[in-house]
Amino acid sequence: MNVPMGTKIHPTAIIDPSAEIAEDVEIGPYVVIGAQVSIEEGTHVGPHVVIQGPTRIGRDNVFIGQASIGTIPQDLKYQGESSCLSIGHRNRIREFVTINRGTEGGINKTVIGSDNLLMSTVHVAHDCVIGDGTVFAQSTALGGHVNVGDHAILGGFVGVHQFCRVGTYSFVGGYSVLTRDALPFVKTVGIRNRARIYGINHIGLERKGFSTDDIHGLKKAYRILFGKGQLLEKALVEVEKECKGMSYVGELVSFVKGAERGFVRSTGN
Repeated sequence: MNVPMGTKIHPTAIIDPSAEIAEDVEIGPYVVIGAQVSIEEGTHVGPHVVIQGPTRIGRDNVFIGQASIGTIPQDLKYQGESSCLSIGHRNRIREFVTINRGTEGGINKTVIGSDNLLMSTVHVAHDCVIGDGTVFAQSTALGGHVNVGDHAILGGFVGVHQFCRVGTYSFVGGYSVLTRDALPFVKTVGIRNRARIYGINHIGLERKGFSTDDIHGLKKAYRILFGKGQLLEKALVEVEKECKGMSYVGELVSFVKGAERGFVRSTGN
């Protein structure tokens, strides 16, 4: 085990000799760190956390305690093949969070970006890819192969079906169950086929520094796509004509065109 000066490891922690632990890492009581795990500078690993490898963890992450990180996929097709987990920088991972590694049938890895908050009992299944700056409230669960874009917010007890996408800057209301994609920049709430969209996530966008013009452009595109009751193909042509050059509208259009499972598009009140 490679442990530089300045690293603080509680004497009850169990660390595999192959693990690479950087300077200023703090490892609390009863932590278990397995083979092929690397942890970069400034990360804090709280009590009773289990980290299995291959797993790479970046700088200044905080694991509060009792989390299970880098464990094998909960997939009956998994037969012990090598796969990995990659976690970026400055993430806050709370109590009893579970994050599984990838599978050969997916992209062979699970990826967590940087600056994310995963609240207690969140589950991230195999082959998921999470961007930067997201928030997962308590007990949110992602099935395998889910992609979550940057700065998305998922409320408590949200469930996301395998292979779904959650778009950038989206807001998914608590207790929602998604079996189709959630649009970027949009508020989505509801269960399965009863899920609805409730307009542009304007408050969230304002908090992230979007300009009035940016939000106006997205609202205009939203009205054309979903407020006129016209066929999607026709609405997309109109958006590309009427909203040409407007910031972020192109990303919304590309997401819609790339929806393989379909996306939530029924409007609420």
